[in-house]
Amino acid sequence: MTTRFEHGIVVTLGPDNRVIWNGAVVTEDEKIVAVGNAVEMKLRFPNAEAVDCAGKIVLPGFICAHHHFYSTMARGMAIPGEPASNFVEILERLWWKVDRALLEEDITLSAQIPLIECIRNGTTTVIDHHASPGMRDGSLDLIEAAVRQAGIRTSLCYEVSDRNEMGAGIEENERFIKKIGRGDGQIAAMMGLHASFTLSDETLEKCVGIAKDNGVGCHIHVAEDLADREDSLNKYGMPVVHRLDKMGASGAKSLFIHCVHIDESEMDLIAATHTSVVHNPESNMNNAVGVTKLFELLKRNILVGLGSDGMSSDMLSQMRCAYLLHRLANHDPRVAFLEAPKLLLENNAEICERQFGIRLGEIAPDHPADLAILDYHPPTLLNEANFLGHLIFGLVDATVDTTVCQGKILMRGKQILSMDEERIAARARELAPQMWQRLAAL
Repeated sequence: MTTRFEHGIVVTLGPDNRVIWNGAVVTEDEKIVAVGNAVEMKLRFPNAEAVDCAGKIVLPGFICAHHHFYSTMARGMAIPGEPASNFVEILERLWWKVDRALLEEDITLSAQIPLIECIRNGTTTVIDHHASPGMRDGSLDLIEAAVRQAGIRTSLCYEVSDRNEMGAGIEENERFIKKIGRGDGQIAAMMGLHASFTLSDETLEKCVGIAKDNGVGCHIHVAEDLADREDSLNKYGMPVVHRLDKMGASGAKSLFIHCVHIDESEMDLIAATHTSVVHNPESNMNNAVGVTKLFELLKRNILVGLGSDGMSSDMLSQMRCAYLLHRLANHDPRVAFLEAPKLLLENNAEICERQFGIRLGEIAPDHPADLAILDYHPPTLLNEANFLGHLIFGLVDATVDTTVCQGKILMRGKQILSMDEERIAARARELAPQMWQRLAAL
């Protein structure tokens, strides 16, 4: 099927970014076949289905490089007991109980709700990190089914940890990695690991071996809190990144999430191994763990992406949070204007190319047909030179009208087409109190 998304302001991004007023993007099946002036595209493709994008801006679909779908069912829940005073207490009192309380339908709903929110926010690709010790085996299949129904792209993994059972989750990860293989462009797989401080050398060695045998990377939280660093120094006599590299977990296909509490030698090692880092500014602020040394990482040409860590599926809000956070943290209003958008618009696409084997993040012929179409009437001149100013101060508050992934329209006129949002939300409201009761009993 051929479709013309026409009469919008098309921002192609990519190395030769163009801003095309009264532009059009023509898609055929899963690919973009042409980009240009709307009049010219109509002459070239007169029989294509037309989607009017007047009063809108057309961008490549957004990417979230680190998410936790499973956290959804905790939304609005009162945490039992005294408020957590540090990160480890947050894990022990909240998240490590949430994942244990999830049952089969909870897992499906916990994926469906954020998938709907991804579509609503124009997020067409997600790298997710799942945990559900109470319903572990087959859990990734449940999420895969929800993803395929939703229609976006997702890389999935199960969070291996020794905290409940030695090596728990290894088999689920290995099974799913072998099932997915090289992936089909929509679903990919990684080896998921929680963090150094909940993983023994034996478990790490097994996981890394499986990852290497199957040609995938490791997806692991790294020095998110100082406790992770101190644990590694005390137990193994080296900081986290050195330990992970010694065990073989680093590499171009691996994702080191957070990297808040790492030193210069660890940054040098990340750079030398071409490992990617994913920055999650809202989550780091919410958990009060500290600020990632973003500019120190970028100075070393480390590929740093942007994630939400389960906070939301709105990647424009994550981008502006990074922009503001690093200006404040560095006491310098000259920084982050270029870097924060680069994480979202360029680096996330490069990270996904390593995971999915396809190049996202650009509107160009032969590229995947993933689009986010937002309501936006620019109040000032908009062109290639000042696009980032509109992105940070205007588009971040714009509403997504239409979302396209793999050439399929998943939302049009703000109406989700691939999922029944009202039914799914109603069912989640029914089951959430039961999950909360199970959690309170843990």
